Amino acid sequence: MWQWRPLALLGNGWPSMLYFRLLAAQKIPPPLLLFPHLGQGARGTEAQGRRDLLEMVSLSTLQVSAPETISQGLTSAPQLQGWFLPICNGEFDLGSSCTQRSLIDFLNLSFLLIYCLGLLMACLRRQYSHGNRIRPWDFITVSVCCAVTGIAYLCAGVLVLSWGEYRVMHGELALYFVRGINWLALTVSLNIRPTNYVRAVSLVWWASSSILISAYNLEILVRDHSSLMILDMISWPVNLLLLICAFRLILQNIVHQNPSKDDLFQPLLNQESGKFNNLGKAGLFSRLTFSWLNPLLHVGYSKPLNHNDIPPLDSEDGAQQAYQTFKTVWDLQSQSKSKTSNLVSLALAKCYSKEIFLTGVYALLKTVATASAPLLLYAFVWSSYRGERDTYMAILLVGCLVVTKLVESLSQRHWFFGSRRFGMKMRSALMAAIFQKQLKLSSQARRRHATGEIVNYIAVDAYRLGDFPWWFHMAWSMPLQLLLSVATVFGTVGLGALPGLIPLTICAIINIPLAKTLQDYQAKFMVAQDERLRATSEVLNNMKIIKLQSWEEKFRKTIESLRDVEFHWLRETQIKKSYGTALYWMCPTIVTAVIFGGTAAMRTAPLNASTIFTVMATLRVMAEPVRMLPEVLSVMIQVKVSLDRISIFLLEEEINEEDVKRSPAQNSDQSVKVHGGVFSWEPSAAIPTLKSVSFSIRRGEKVAVCGPVGAGKSSLLSAILGEIPKLSGLVEVFGSTAYVSQTSWIQSGTIRDNILYGKPMNKERYEKAIKACALDKDIENFDHGDLTEIGQRGLNMSGGQKQRIQLARAVYNDADTYLLDDPFSAVDAHTAAILFHDCVMTALAKKTVILVTHQVEFLAETDRILVMENGQITQMGTYEELLKSGTAFEQLVNAHRSSMTTIDSVNHEKQVHTHRTSRDHLESRGSQLIKQSSEVEISANGPSAVQLTEDEEKEVGDLGWKPYIDYFHVSKGHLLLASVIFAQTTFVVLQSLSTYWLAVAVQIHNIGSGILVGVYAAISIISCLFAYVRTWVAAHLGLRASKAFFSGFLDSVVKAPMLFFDSTPVGRILTRASSDMSILDFDIPFSFAFEVAAVIEIASTITIMVAVTWQVLIVAIPVIIATIYVQRYYLASARELVRINGTTKAPVMNYASESSLGVVTIRAFAMTEKFIHTNLQLIDTDATLFFHTIAALEWVLLRVEALQNLTVFTSTLLLVFIPRGVIAPGFSGLCLSYALTLSSTQAFLTRFYSYLENYIISVERIKQYMHIPSEPPAVISERRPPLSWPHEGRIDLQELKIKYRPTAPLVLKGINCTFAAGNKVGVVGRTGSGKTTLISALFRLVDPAGGRILIDDLDICSIGLKDLRMKLSIIPQEPTLFRGSVRSNMDPLGLHNDHEIWEALEKCQLKATISSLPALLDSSVSDDGENWSTGQRQLFCLGRVLLRKNRVLVLDEATASIDSATDAILQRVIRQEFSSCTVITVAHRVPTVMDSDMVMVLSYGKLVEYDKPSKLMETQNSAFSKLVAEYWSNCKRNSSNTLTSIFGDLRGE
Repeated sequence: MWQWRPLALLGNGWPSMLYFRLLAAQKIPPPLLLFPHLGQGARGTEAQGRRDLLEMVSLSTLQVSAPETISQGLTSAPQLQGWFLPICNGEFDLGSSCTQRSLIDFLNLSFLLIYCLGLLMACLRRQYSHGNRIRPWDFITVSVCCAVTGIAYLCAGVLVLSWGEYRVMHGELALYFVRGINWLALTVSLNIRPTNYVRAVSLVWWASSSILISAYNLEILVRDHSSLMILDMISWPVNLLLLICAFRLILQNIVHQNPSKDDLFQPLLNQESGKFNNLGKAGLFSRLTFSWLNPLLHVGYSKPLNHNDIPPLDSEDGAQQAYQTFKTVWDLQSQSKSKTSNLVSLALAKCYSKEIFLTGVYALLKTVATASAPLLLYAFVWSSYRGERDTYMAILLVGCLVVTKLVESLSQRHWFFGSRRFGMKMRSALMAAIFQKQLKLSSQARRRHATGEIVNYIAVDAYRLGDFPWWFHMAWSMPLQLLLSVATVFGTVGLGALPGLIPLTICAIINIPLAKTLQDYQAKFMVAQDERLRATSEVLNNMKIIKLQSWEEKFRKTIESLRDVEFHWLRETQIKKSYGTALYWMCPTIVTAVIFGGTAAMRTAPLNASTIFTVMATLRVMAEPVRMLPEVLSVMIQVKVSLDRISIFLLEEEINEEDVKRSPAQNSDQSVKVHGGVFSWEPSAAIPTLKSVSFSIRRGEKVAVCGPVGAGKSSLLSAILGEIPKLSGLVEVFGSTAYVSQTSWIQSGTIRDNILYGKPMNKERYEKAIKACALDKDIENFDHGDLTEIGQRGLNMSGGQKQRIQLARAVYNDADTYLLDDPFSAVDAHTAAILFHDCVMTALAKKTVILVTHQVEFLAETDRILVMENGQITQMGTYEELLKSGTAFEQLVNAHRSSMTTIDSVNHEKQVHTHRTSRDHLESRGSQLIKQSSEVEISANGPSAVQLTEDEEKEVGDLGWKPYIDYFHVSKGHLLLASVIFAQTTFVVLQSLSTYWLAVAVQIHNIGSGILVGVYAAISIISCLFAYVRTWVAAHLGLRASKAFFSGFLDSVVKAPMLFFDSTPVGRILTRASSDMSILDFDIPFSFAFEVAAVIEIASTITIMVAVTWQVLIVAIPVIIATIYVQRYYLASARELVRINGTTKAPVMNYASESSLGVVTIRAFAMTEKFIHTNLQLIDTDATLFFHTIAALEWVLLRVEALQNLTVFTSTLLLVFIPRGVIAPGFSGLCLSYALTLSSTQAFLTRFYSYLENYIISVERIKQYMHIPSEPPAVISERRPPLSWPHEGRIDLQELKIKYRPTAPLVLKGINCTFAAGNKVGVVGRTGSGKTTLISALFRLVDPAGGRILIDDLDICSIGLKDLRMKLSIIPQEPTLFRGSVRSNMDPLGLHNDHEIWEALEKCQLKATISSLPALLDSSVSDDGENWSTGQRQLFCLGRVLLRKNRVLVLDEATASIDSATDAILQRVIRQEFSSCTVITVAHRVPTVMDSDMVMVLSYGKLVEYDKPSKLMETQNSAFSKLVAEYWSNCKRNSSNTLTSIFGDLRGE
């Protein structure tokens, strides 16, 4: 006798070797090396032994049977007819392993024939494949393995055939050849698949063959406890490799809609047709599986996506349709005066009731499917207790599980997608409604809602509503899921579940005050966030003046203090959330323990595996609502706050369009008519702003409005436009209007865009407008011409250029009536003259023009003049009539005459003769100069081939772990991260231990119910403490990160050089400070915690499943690999979609912010509809990215759920078909209870992983602005100047060269001069000559590219910026006030007492105005000082420098916005108060610099002249004398009487 014994299986599941022990002393025949299960009867014949050998081979077992048994089997086998006669001993039994293996061989043979038929058809049709020549290495490897396996089978067949005495008719030999040919055919199919039909057959062949062989082998190992034949062992891994190949190509087929490699050689997109299989054109299956997204994801996987790759939205998803739907319902709702507290929510509900219902059905299906899973588990475990296996019942249960999981997955995916899709429509509608509302707000409402707040309504509140429908359905479906779970528990254990309702009720009661507290905190957080964003917006918009005054630290502290308040409520919110999380994790655990205890005490159900694990599975189903409900409540609270804020805003008072009656121009010969008008910015104020206003203006008239600062000139134009509330009277405007504001309003975009202003291009009219506004030379000088981009608020344009651009906008508009609010204040005298004559008097010759101006020299040429004082029109008439009547107008003219006389008083002794003899020459030359085009030289910032406003930077491709490392590195949260992982791991381990204890304990009969429940409860409650610790630590990690990132971001932005603000739209910075920071505050911490929790939960679930049925690894490992692949495939596109979306959101915010600032101009030009249309386009662009982002997320979730469901189905099949007694019912219940949650946990993991990958982009974006190259330090400790510096005020410019960028041309080109201590130096030059750049260099807004600046022999570049700027004073060209009070605007740093402030106000002519206000120094100043006139704002700036009393004062065209009389007073105050100081004056008015000690003339960035004004006037050809001549000539043309008087005085002297 002899016997073979296989070596026991090793840890890796494969035998390392086979050994045998010969019990008989005979030699082993050679075939036994391949087939070592040969048994031979005692002294049996060789032929019989060989027959036994073949029979054993066909049974595919390595275990040796007794020879006698084999012989008996052969003699007793029934002789059946049919195909199975020659094999399997003639038996046909589906339970027989031989029959099963033979059927697999038959199936493979069938596939082989079908494959060959497909090849034949392809050859006949000449369908050849050209893309299969290049194969990946894995296919080559599998092909070689298949070929080797096939050859091995053929060799085995040949070897058996060589034995001689063998009956071929039995068919055993044929099986070896069939298998060998099958493997060789598989080798061919891996390489040749010419048509879609052949590809499909090949995939099904590979997959079915591999799966069936694996199942067959598993059955041999598990059921029969047998070993495998050597060839079967060798071929099994090859089968698995073949399955992986099939799976890979199936994925490619799903993803690419074409599994062949041919597609890689074809264009990614049909660029000509531009067709995408998008949602509107998709079929049912494509919609069901989100396959309509495949083309986009294919492109995204092939290359980084750009904006052109994204298909547009369907019209039904567009903002236009969404807004129209909402507007219709909103108008009806607001008119009906509903009692509902929030009209917005009611209107949205009516707009989207169908979508809400449909997604509600999806949510209901998902909830029911999820809640029914524990019932299936109960049925599975109950069936395992039965004595015999019911195959049909097992198949039915598995089928129910498949259907349930399919319904759950599809319904959940379409619920989520449908909810977010119509949430996007809601968001678009509200964004459009908010934008339209801001264009209609009344002046009082605009003061209540600052620009920053309106942007916040769009950026935060409207955006939050994009996810609201999803959260809304979560709010009812989660409680329903909880309720169904409770019902399942009652159905399982009966009244024993009743005690469990007590802790459940207690938890619900405790949740009520927690929810109210969260709501209160959330509301306070939003208020604090608004305040912080308003302050941030104000600081960013006025950063230049803040840097000039060295107020960065003060305003930074202001923002930080507001952030501290916001952070306080953020901390309270997050910590309370951690309490809620602990409560909701402890609640199910306590409920479970109480239910088990109640069941044991009442004996309502046995505490066996089916009962315990059904309850456990039910409570695991409860875990989702338990985990999500706190967040649902939090989000619903946030949504309610947002809806309330939007509702309040949309119900705000609108401008009353009936205040101004508008009629067509042809209906009257008049243009404007006002009768008995009383107007007030504050309707409740005792004294109206304008009173008793009556006048009419005929068509074509040129009317000038003049008067002192604060007289109401600008308010008069606002009254004509309807901007100021009308209390009584009549205002009628005939025809269209165009408006040019005193403070220029420029949009981001090109010069051409700003001039065309939405109108179609008319080349002739366009060129005339440019020439009339003296812009032609400027545009020629720009490298990009009129396509030069303008920075936000025109930051890269000089003040004069901005004013001329908006004047050209008005001229091109071709309106009937032009309202010009002091348009010449920002340009020099020469350019002002050109604008007046070429633009106002020539280009607008046939138009009605109402011109507010302080330039008295232009008044003579107007048809009529309105003189205003104290809100009334005190005089009205022609220039001559008003001169004769005296009073207010005469005072203005006299003040102008006095300033003109100053020109001569400087040097009249040397120039009387010159004036007498050259008067006519100067006048004629001046007239000639005026007729010339404006000599524009260089822009203030210098031309550059690179556009100033650059495209927003965004990362491209997979950044890997870098953003995560940055997040923890910046927050220094490595220890907290480790704590989160440790706490979560401990929590999951303890939870698993508690359930494992139950699985073990139910099988030990002598363990009492008390011990069983007590141990479980103790372990579970301890685990819940770790859940609380995890959430608490995650909250603190998020808080630390929020604080660190905000601090770094604010520090970097505040210290950034001015060039950064000139080239970066404020909206980009605000987006990071608002929405990105909000994501950092709320979303990233908990998303990260959820991600860690899900990873650990999946790992523990698979570990438990493997511990019970290790064979599931065969499917689980490929599924994990495939899941990772699908996620990476998705992320390649999703990451870019989110990044592009990050750059499409900022333009929406920028546009809203710009439009809010220019709303008066927009309404004056009647361009409201055009701006609304453009805003809708921007919203659609942003929504397109959002739409495809959410669709891509559902695409990947559907697929990863399907993959994990394969693992679940495999585990279930193993539990059903594994022989009885192998796995205890307790462990079956344990395995199934975890398996049923695997797909939902995987979806949870993938979703939050995707969210986190998207959220982490906010870390990228904020970090981009945390490393802005900083300007020089504020203080250099070792180089601090003496406290008395500068004690004299001498300034030396030595070879000073300035450029704004390293690659840009020089703006100042080697200036050398000295400003003597105490001198008054005037800086003059045409617009754009470099005057403002010189001032920027003095304050080091830009550092010299060459040369240096010395103040009292100290190089200003050697000291800190704060030490320099605090010692210099400036009154800027554009006056700036900040929200607050008069006191805080006069003395922002709080360095002076009230007495000093009143003295300064008295000197700058503001004391009388402020003394009349009830609150005095505490009187309010609104955003940008809008409740004060431009002239008054300039006086405030003068008051600031009077308080500081520095040795060096710079006046940067500081008196451009005030009248001549006030200008004369201010010049006198400056002379008195700064008599010993060095005063540098940049001015457009020549008289302003005539009393200077020295005059500097700049041209083309070069110093042309620098001397005393008297000496420069002696030289007739000097540049300065030309400027004076031009100014005189203007006066001659516009005010001949004044000029005659001046020359009369000169002659008299």
